[in-house]
Amino acid sequence: MDHFLKTAVIAAKQAGQIMLKRRGYPGKIDYKGRINLVTEVDLLCEKKIIEVIKNNYPDHSILAEERGEIATDSDYKWIIDPIDGTTNFAHDFPFYCSSIALEIKGTIQIGVVYVPVLDELFAVQKGNGAFLNDKKIQVSKCNMLKTSMLATGFAYDVHETDMDNVNNFKNFLKQARAVRRPGSAAIDLCYVAAGRFDGFWEFNLHPWDVAAGVLLIQEAGGRVTNMAGESYSIYSNNILASNRGIHRDMVNVLCL
Repeated sequence: MDHFLKTAVIAAKQAGQIMLKRRGYPGKIDYKGRINLVTEVDLLCEKKIIEVIKNNYPDHSILAEERGEIATDSDYKWIIDPIDGTTNFAHDFPFYCSSIALEIKGTIQIGVVYVPVLDELFAVQKGNGAFLNDKKIQVSKCNMLKTSMLATGFAYDVHETDMDNVNNFKNFLKQARAVRRPGSAAIDLCYVAAGRFDGFWEFNLHPWDVAAGVLLIQEAGGRVTNMAGESYSIYSNNILASNRGIHRDMVNVLCL
C-alpha cells in the first residue's frame, strides 16, 4: 500500500509547486456557476496529478473535479481536487490545497492533502493513523460546545438555495467559542484531524472535497456522519465531522 501513498504525495507536491509558481497569477478564470471559479492553474494542477497517477497506474479510474470521471474496470479509483479553495487562490488568499484520495472497492484507503503556502502535508493510510509532515496527529479533547472552535463553508449555490447554512452559522456562533469560514473544506477537515478545529459541517460538498479529509479525521480518532448523526458517504450531500466529544451537541444545533 505504501506505493499508492507515495504516488499521492508526489502528485500533490508537484501540484503544490505549480500553485506556488503561479501564486498571484491565476491566469484565465472561467465560471462553472455564478461564483464557482476555475482557473488556468486548476487545470494545470489537475493535468499534472493525473499524469503522475496514470504513469504509475494506467488502468486505474479517475474522478477529478475539472475533468470528471475517467472510468475503467479497475477496483481502484483516484479522487482528485487539484485546488480546493480556488476562489482563495484566485484572490491570493493563502488557504488552498491539493487533495488526493484512493478508493479501493468503494472504501477510501489513502488520502493526501498538501497546503503549499504552509508546506503542510497531511497523509493517511487506512489502519495506519493520520500524519502531518510525518508527525502523528489526533483530534482535540474538547467536550463542550461552548469552548469549541468550529469551521464551516457556504456552497456555490448559496445565492439560489434555501439550504444556505446561514441559520446554522448563526446558531453555532451563539453556542461555540468561535466559528471560522476559511474557504477550503479539505483543509478544514484536516484541521479537525489535527485538533485545530473541534468540528466542521457543510452542505453540498463533492467527493473530491472530502475524500482525503474524512479518512484523516477517522484515523485521527474523530467521527464523521451526516448532519443528522447518521452514517456518512463521501457521495452524501451534507457532512458533520468532529472530535467525537462535541458531536451530539453539534447534531442538536443542526436540528434546530
